Amino acid sequence: MTSVDSAELAVDGPWQHRFVAANGARFHVALAGPDDRNAPLVVLLHDVLQFWWAWRHQLTALSAAGYRVAAMDLRGTGGSDKPPRGYDTPTMATDVARVIRSLGADRCVLIGSGTGAHVAFAAAAMHDELVRGVAALASAHPLDAALAPVHPTAARWFAQVMIPSYPERRLADGTYVGRVLAQAGGVDGWPERDVFARYARALQVPFAAHSQLEQVRWLVRARPRIDGRRYLAVFDDARPVPVLQVHGERDGVRSPTAAALHRRSRRLASPYRWELLQGVGHYPAEQAPEAVDELLLDWLAGVVTP
Repeated sequence: MTSVDSAELAVDGPWQHRFVAANGARFHVALAGPDDRNAPLVVLLHDVLQFWWAWRHQLTALSAAGYRVAAMDLRGTGGSDKPPRGYDTPTMATDVARVIRSLGADRCVLIGSGTGAHVAFAAAAMHDELVRGVAALASAHPLDAALAPVHPTAARWFAQVMIPSYPERRLADGTYVGRVLAQAGGVDGWPERDVFARYARALQVPFAAHSQLEQVRWLVRARPRIDGRRYLAVFDDARPVPVLQVHGERDGVRSPTAAALHRRSRRLASPYRWELLQGVGHYPAEQAPEAVDELLLDWLAGVVTP
């Protein structure tokens, strides 16, 4: 297998690529919108097996509406640093908080998809002075995740991820990456060949596959451990924030019923808005970009005015 240079992932478009130092590492962000630190900042956090490019549609739509938008490569992904440790959700939430500061903002709105939504919820709980609101796509709240069942195919994949080295080798195969994305995506014909080819290339950046899988491993392994219980305890005293939750009716990871905020997590969402997209799977930002853009812009208007 030939390694891929992360510079290849800096796809051209109506955005700028920038590197910022934060939390002892260097992070890549794609920035769009007004070059004004007073403009409201929206930070976009991708799912595992993806990178900043997953938000290409939202970068354009939200910046056109006047928001300053930053699609971030999370730790271990794309052009960001890939250190040997730090893939627990609290550390990644602190990464996001420090990136917000490095971008010169006092506050922002976080929009996360899948595991990126876990990081967004954690950042809102741990760094509430920075977060105006959270939009979560295709994800359960961290408090609900242990109780929210996943589909059998997703459960098998999570079990395989726990095996050392084996899933990293499989992710080197672009065909396998496409199959995993398709199973989660739940929609015939998605991902298109060029989409999964780009994600497959991103996972061939040195250490990227291992680093992303370490995020998933921590989420599973930490549940019964002290560090996992300590992490979930941060939500006990968390301040409620406005929450938009968007889920695809055909999500191949969790059903809408399993993903919707439950009793414990609902108290952290004020106000709470739930939106179900018919005929959409685990990747609504890419599978139904116009619908997602419309929902986000409508919700953001009630949270912050550009």
